[in-house]
Amino acid sequence: MPLPPAKKRKHLHQRRYDFQGYEREDNLWDIEGRITDVKSYPFDNQFRGTIEPGEALHDMWIRLTVDINFIVQDVEACIDDSPYSICPSITPNFKRIIGLKIGPGWRNAIRQTVGGTEGCTHLVEMLGTMATVTFQTLYPAMIRNQAKTRNEKKPLRRPGIIGTCHAYSSDGEIVKHEWPDFYTGSS
Repeated sequence: MPLPPAKKRKHLHQRRYDFQGYEREDNLWDIEGRITDVKSYPFDNQFRGTIEPGEALHDMWIRLTVDINFIVQDVEACIDDSPYSICPSITPNFKRIIGLKIGPGWRNAIRQTVGGTEGCTHLVEMLGTMATVTFQTLYPAMIRNQAKTRNEKKPLRRPGIIGTCHAYSSDGEIVKHEWPDFYTGSS
């Protein structure tokens, strides 16, 4: 169901995010993100001259390569368009997140590692969402691993997603159905 009709208005700005997840042949996964910002009107920029309607003010990319344990194995960052000529010079700093684990504390670790003047606000912002895209991408492999664990009679590990939102409440129907060993509601 879309939003209700809006009042009469004039379109000024569009920000688009695009996230993609890929399984690689080498048992790693690539999670890619892109952000673009465009305006519907021309405006002057000190470093680039006039930026025309539909021309990107921001066009930035980042790729995380992760393993099955959500450990960042590699990072590539690229800034094709930005409001300042200095912006692309910060992209090598994103290599600093190699070795970090996507999971609880991820956003804080990113801010500490490449936040503020050590990074780019837009790329850091994308990295937060890329954590959930990583989960969505690796989910089939996680299920395969859980099936192996059940077959090997090893103790199950509580899925990290439990308790992260209303749908995954430990006493809710979804957890009861998907992960009955971790269901806390009444039988």
